[in-house]
Amino acid sequence: MATTRDYYEVLGVERTADAAALKAAYHKLALEHHPDRNGGCEESSARFKEISEAYAVLSNEQKRAAYDRFGHTGGGGDPFGRGGQGFADVNDIFSQVFGDAFGDVFGGRAGGGGARAGGPRRGSDLRYDLEITLEQAYRGEAVDIAVPATATCTSCEGSGAKPGTQPVTCTTCAGQGRVRTANGFFQMERTCPRCGGQGRMIAEPCGSCMGHGLVRKTRTLNLQVPAGVDDGSRIRLTGEGDAGQRGGPRGDLYVFISVRPHDLFERDNLDLLVTVPVPMTVAALGGEIEAPCLVSQACDGQCRAPVSVPAGAQTGKTVRIKGKGMPHLNGKTRGDLVVELFVETPTDLTPRQRELMQELAQSFGEDQNPRNSSFAGKARRFWADILGGGDGPDDGPRREGVA
Repeated sequence: MATTRDYYEVLGVERTADAAALKAAYHKLALEHHPDRNGGCEESSARFKEISEAYAVLSNEQKRAAYDRFGHTGGGGDPFGRGGQGFADVNDIFSQVFGDAFGDVFGGRAGGGGARAGGPRRGSDLRYDLEITLEQAYRGEAVDIAVPATATCTSCEGSGAKPGTQPVTCTTCAGQGRVRTANGFFQMERTCPRCGGQGRMIAEPCGSCMGHGLVRKTRTLNLQVPAGVDDGSRIRLTGEGDAGQRGGPRGDLYVFISVRPHDLFERDNLDLLVTVPVPMTVAALGGEIEAPCLVSQACDGQCRAPVSVPAGAQTGKTVRIKGKGMPHLNGKTRGDLVVELFVETPTDLTPRQRELMQELAQSFGEDQNPRNSSFAGKARRFWADILGGGDGPDDGPRREGVA
C-alpha cells in the first residue's frame, strides 16, 4: 500500500526524532492497530500496514535520507521497495521490533521462526533439600540421595507408542506441530489443536507410560558435599533432573543444603563459637582447660584443643584459637575457634570447704575485687539521688555536697 500521508505524521513524531523515538512510536501504534487485536478490521489492517511502511523507511538511514530530500518519490523509481522485494514484509518488521514478545502477546510466532514445536524438549530442573550435620559440612563428605525424577520409558524407548507400533504423523499440521491461519495479508501460526504441538499422534499408547514416553522413578545419586559448605548453599548437578521428551536433554538437579543446629558449636561465617565452663579456682589462679573442636575425620570430630586461661578471667572472656574453625569453601584457609569462658561457682560445699571459703572472703580487699568495688560506689550514689541524701540500705558514709 502506497501512502500519501507524511511518514513522520503517520508515526506521530518530529522530523528530528532519533531511532529510539521512532521505535517507541511504532511499538505503541503497532500494538494499537494490530489486526488480531481488532477482530480483523479492514481499517485497522490498512492502518497497521501504513504504520509498518512508514517505520520501514524511517528506520533505514539511507531510505530516510532519500525520503527527507525527495519525499514519497524518492528521487525517481521506487527506492523504498514498496512495490517489490525491497520493502520488508510487515510480519518481519513487527517480528524485529517485538522479538519473542510476539508469541506472548498474540499466541503465535512471526514468520515461522524458532524451534520446531514437535522437536526434542529439555527436561525440567528439580530441587532436592538435603540436611547435613556440622561435622559433615566441616569435613566434606560423600552422601547418597534418593531423587524422584522422570526417566525415558524402556518399554517404548520414549516414543509413547505400544511396542511394535509407531506414532503416526498428525494429518492436521502435517507433522509440523503448528497450523497457520490467514487474516487478509497477515498470517499467524499457532500450536496444532489436534496433536498439541507434537506433530505426531499415538494410535496405541504404551501400557507402561500411558503414551507419555516417560515414567517416574527414584534414582540414587552419590553427592560429594564440599568441605566448608554453609547453610543455604546450593549445589548444581548438571543433567540429573527430569528426562527430556523426544530425545531432549535432561534437566539439572539443584541440591539446597541446610546444616542441622549443633549441641556445642555455633557458626559465625568461618569461625566456630563454643562456650566452655571454667572452675572458679582456675579462673582465679589461671591455668589450662580443654575445649572441644572439629578436626579431621581421623579424630571423628571428638578431638580437643588446649585453652590457656589467664589469671582473674571473668565470665564472657573469649580466647581465640587460630585455624580451628570452618574451612573456606574451595579454599585453603580456615577460620578460628572462639572459646567463651563461663566461670562456675562451686555448689554442695562440705563444712571444711565452707570454712575455707569464709576465710578467703575475709581476706579479699577492694583491690582484689575492683569491679565489685566500682559497682558498690555507683549503687551508693544512685541510692543517694533517689533517697535525697541517704546512702542506701547500709546507711554508710554520706556524700559531700548532697542535701
